[in-house]
Amino acid sequence: MSYLNFLLLYLALPIVIMAATLPKPLAGRGNKRARWSIALVCIIAFVYTTPWDNYLVYREVWWYGPDRVLGTIFYVPYEEYAFFILQPIFTGLLFYHILGRNKEWTSQPLPPWLSSPQLVGSILYAALTIAGFWFLFFGDDSALYMGLILSWAAPVLLGMWIYGGSLLWGMMRWMAGGAVAGSTVYLWIADWVAISDGIWEISSEYTFGINPFGLPIEEATFFLVTNLLVVQGVALFLTGDLISKQDMRSETPASKSPVSSSLDT
Repeated sequence: MSYLNFLLLYLALPIVIMAATLPKPLAGRGNKRARWSIALVCIIAFVYTTPWDNYLVYREVWWYGPDRVLGTIFYVPYEEYAFFILQPIFTGLLFYHILGRNKEWTSQPLPPWLSSPQLVGSILYAALTIAGFWFLFFGDDSALYMGLILSWAAPVLLGMWIYGGSLLWGMMRWMAGGAVAGSTVYLWIADWVAISDGIWEISSEYTFGINPFGLPIEEATFFLVTNLLVVQGVALFLTGDLISKQDMRSETPASKSPVSSSLDT
């Protein structure tokens, strides 16, 4: 299978299906925010990922069969640049489907063991950021790919969580979590197919050699963090006006209170 055929089958086709079946109530939610959030995330993803991915291919952390791609710009195939756009669209549309099937976005009570999601999430993302840079600068060659993933993604996730983590957790943690989980498992399967078919290959020198279900742990981590980036990014675009109106630094309301009216047209 060529890389182009892979994109058409595993990303373009489900994107068309999801776009054609998108719940209509979502169109009114967030007004312009709902219409433009995925497009804005795509632009940011393309700009931010292009130099990072070129460096990975330059270092031969991964590479592509020359007979599987149409051509390259710098070190990266044309199809890979398309992937930078298609993945956010795929994950964003899945998130929209989940959001569109919920009548209200509500502030949900927090579990008793978690009194400050913004603090806990920030500590987690900060720890991942530190781990990424440690792998990158102090780890051996096998830590290179994981270090590049975490040092690239975790600081952005940390910044987004500091900005609006409590609101996102209180409003839509199950919806966002469902979108991240669904898109990640799907892309894990697609990635396993691509690696098994030889569309791209992952270096054994720059990876830990941990391959659950035949998928390198670094690849599994990559799709998890990139889907987190997409879903958190889309959610923050949709709820940015609420963040400016509410003090969510230390607590979330204990009882459910509808906030969808602030997001509707």
